[in-house]
Amino acid sequence: MERKERVFNPKAKEPFAVSRSKIDLFCQCPRCFYLDQRLGVGRPSWPAFTLNIAVDALLKKEFDLHRTNGEPHPLMSHYGIKAVPFSHPRMKEWRENFVGLRFLHPLTNLVIFGAVDDIWVTEDKILVVVDYKATSTSAKIDLNDKWKEAYKRQMEIYQWLLRHQEDLKKDGYRVSPKGFFVYANAKKDEKAFDGKLEFKVEIIPYLGDDSWVEKKIIEMKECLLAEKIPEPASDCEYCVYRSDAKKYEK
Repeated sequence: MERKERVFNPKAKEPFAVSRSKIDLFCQCPRCFYLDQRLGVGRPSWPAFTLNIAVDALLKKEFDLHRTNGEPHPLMSHYGIKAVPFSHPRMKEWRENFVGLRFLHPLTNLVIFGAVDDIWVTEDKILVVVDYKATSTSAKIDLNDKWKEAYKRQMEIYQWLLRHQEDLKKDGYRVSPKGFFVYANAKKDEKAFDGKLEFKVEIIPYLGDDSWVEKKIIEMKECLLAEKIPEPASDCEYCVYRSDAKKYEK
């Protein structure tokens, strides 16, 4: 594994960029975050979820058609959501990986950023954060699984970032605490594959609370400044693996 070139330098004056996913990494395990962002030793990488990426891209194209026409997607109307896909000159930028919504947190000198899937807007200029998800399950889709806590944090960080966009505030926009997950669920009960997947698409509301984000950013900066590697999270399987491997290596 190669050491990352871009790591936090405590002596540097320029802002240090931290992505939404790295904030989530800190929430999962401060030790893994420190190893990654301070020492350049990241967790083993996963292969790309290419089918999920394809669904994401197609959903964006589909909602963009209605964005251009200034009308709600039929799915939004079906769920009684009185909004339309938000049309804004910076929408492409906000969706772009490694660019996204950005905010320089003045207290910590950290640039927090994350690429949002979509934003909807109501008639009274309320912005709604939307995230696309793809899965294949026969179970009822909800947000109750423990591993979906990361999805909720993701939504709340996007809401926090959107609330800190000065140009939107000046134009009178506000951000709703309610966001939506657009879930595409691939069916497995079709008679044949025939070279295509059929999806059932649902919209699941989520009432976010981003009050934790500010405190977590401050804690994250304190972690980065520390000269001692933090203790691992009790449930971090990566740290357990490293610890157990060291015992046998000795």
